[in-house]
Amino acid sequence: MQRQDLLQSYLTVRQLTEQLCEPLEVEDYLPQPIQDVSPPKWHLAHTTWFFETFILKEFLSDFKAFHPEYNYLFNSYYQTLGTPFSRPHRGDLSRPTVAEVYQYRAAIDEQIADLLNKGSLKDESRLEMLMILGLHHEQQHQELLITDLKYILAQNPVMPGYGGMKLSEKRTQQPVPLEFHSFEGGLKKLGWDKSGFCFDNERPGHQTYLAPFGLANRLVTNGEFLEFIQEGGYSDFRHWLSDGWDWVQENGIEAPLYWMKADGERLERTLAGDGSLDSRLPVSHVSFYEAEAYASWAGKRLATEQEWEVAAVASNALTAPGTLLDDQHFHPSAAHNGTEKAMFQLVGDVWEWTSSAYLPYPGYRHSSDTLGEYNGKFMSGQMVLRGGSCATPKTHIRLTYRNFFQPEKRWQFTGIRLAQDIQ
Repeated sequence: MQRQDLLQSYLTVRQLTEQLCEPLEVEDYLPQPIQDVSPPKWHLAHTTWFFETFILKEFLSDFKAFHPEYNYLFNSYYQTLGTPFSRPHRGDLSRPTVAEVYQYRAAIDEQIADLLNKGSLKDESRLEMLMILGLHHEQQHQELLITDLKYILAQNPVMPGYGGMKLSEKRTQQPVPLEFHSFEGGLKKLGWDKSGFCFDNERPGHQTYLAPFGLANRLVTNGEFLEFIQEGGYSDFRHWLSDGWDWVQENGIEAPLYWMKADGERLERTLAGDGSLDSRLPVSHVSFYEAEAYASWAGKRLATEQEWEVAAVASNALTAPGTLLDDQHFHPSAAHNGTEKAMFQLVGDVWEWTSSAYLPYPGYRHSSDTLGEYNGKFMSGQMVLRGGSCATPKTHIRLTYRNFFQPEKRWQFTGIRLAQDIQ
């Protein structure tokens, strides 16, 4: 990629992050109600720290840190760079101020622009690799900004909305009927084996054998999940994995995150505030445990990540994505307006839980430098999700993209697609 193209991409991504914060008041930048959620101020600073640490520090002979303590405050989990500030206490920091964080961003942006406008550098290919990685890293945090803000605002009893947003008219349309499409088994190619960017956990490309399988043409809806609840799904241990049943009992779980009841009516909290639960929309903010239990109750199962990828590639899923961050909708939409043979919502709307544990692909080796901590060290105790969500940037998602969370997590836009065996 040419230097000026890199610079334009950099400025576009960085500006979008700040645009996502424009509806916020200064008080919105600080809260951290749970450990999983980071304050918006921290996201703004951490993504800036990434470019300062991994690019400016390496490529500037006269590098000087913007602030001597920012490496401690805004390092997320890179132990090779020193012990990071305690993750659960990011919201405790009133300083640096929001204004100072924006000054930090502006200063690093200026230095990155100067670097990209310089003459030849010692390792052009590495600079390009690190820049592109940094941009995708910031896009990950754009998604986290939206989901973390949703959780932050949802804790407030005055029910604030996000920047006066309103949910799209897509809510008014009926989803397509649920059908299962069949996919042939056999030896299948998986993972990233092309040129261009991917995260290291998407490599190496490899082959695996799959039995024939069926995959639902769309996501499970709120209305369908409500039937599970009404038929006692949360109180019937037969549908739950042992850890999931313990989680339900210990935490008093009775519905997806953000579902509520008021005067006998089911409500759902969204970034637009509270509203009636729309039965036509995809169910979201469910844990892997809930997804697995629903699939058991429905007499189906969750797809493996290998099945999901094979189906997505065969269906050219990127050509007709569902709702993504670029739509500025920030809520999943119903599957509609397609042919009866189509597969819907494989990309966008909600991340889809798979039955696959997050493990390395055959032949995977993480790099020996600091960036080796990016993905590989998390390959334990987590489940794979595929497909992106309504908060994922369009230029960030790929059909080989492997997201991963612990099975109880549900503050992200996470949902359900059913699969079945074919005899």
